[in-house]
Formats: sequence, C-alpha cells, structure tokens
Amino acid sequence: MAIMSSRLIRHEICKDELKKLGARVIDIQGVMSLLKFNLDGTAISYIYHLNDDNTYFLERIKPYAMPVGEYDTEEEIVDTVKIDIEQFRNAMRSHNFSKFIEIDYNIAKLVRLFEDLYLYYNIKRENLDVLDNEIHLLLNIIKDIKNDSERVYFAKEPDVLSKDIEYDHPKLNNL
Repeated sequence: MAIMSSRLIRHEICKDELKKLGARVIDIQGVMSLLKFNLDGTAISYIYHLNDDNTYFLERIKPYAMPVGEYDTEEEIVDTVKIDIEQFRNAMRSHNFSKFIEIDYNIAKLVRLFEDLYLYYNIKRENLDVLDNEIHLLLNIIKDIKNDSERVYFAKEPDVLSKDIEYDHPKLNNL
C-alpha cells in the first residue's frame, strides 16, 4: 500500500477544488523544473514545464517575473536560457544595471496594479483612454531611447524591440 505525502494530499485537494470551479485539470507526468543561477550575487531563476500539447513553457521568475516563451523541445529551452544568461552577464557590466532591475520590477508591479484596477473597479472609459495614451507615450519613449542608444548585444535579434513596433493588440483591432 502506497503512502501519500501530505504535499501530495494537499495537491489532490487543490485539484478537486479547481475542478469544482470548472477547470479541466490535466495531470502531466513529471516535467517541471526550477533553474537557479547566481551571477555575481544576482539571482536569476527560471521555471519550465510540459504543456498538455507536449510543448514547454519557460518563464523567468527572478530577478523579475516574465514569460519567455513556448518551445517544442528541451534543447530549445537550453539554448534560450544560455542566451538569456549571456545577455544578463553583458547587462550586468553596465553601471545602470540595478536601476534597470528596479524599473523592470516596477513595470511588472504596474501590470499587477492595472489588473487589480479593472478586476475590482468599474473604470470610466475616459480614465481608460488616459491610461492608454500614457502607455503609448511610454512605449514611444522606449522606442526613442532605443534609437538613441548604442547596441551592445548582437548574438541574436531582440524578440520584441524592432523598428516596426506595433502597440495595439492585433486580436482586439478586429472587434
């Protein structure tokens, strides 16, 4: 007779509660990994797991949380993490690295604040327009700063930051 650990029992109870909420819970056999790096005192961590379609989802969780992407193979995850760590090592050479991390943390916090705003409050359309205009202003500032800055990493092209940045959500434009 197998003995279940208290963690496994709690996990089963949580799964039952999620099912009661209407979730379809899919048990995937054992692929979730936590990756931890220490780069000169800076903790960089990732989590990746197997999705139900046999792809992998990778997320950086330290020094700030950010989804990195979905990949078909674990080798692609290794290649992506290798480049990401290389980019962090390069960025850490900057005297502004701690300020960059602080700003990135605040941007992530801003996303959570905005989510709380619309999940907990009935926001007037004119207030949403103000926020949208300010976000577009900030996105344009980022684009201008990029154009005014010297590129220092060339092993791959930026994932998002390019000359033809589109700010509007493509799926929402068709509504």
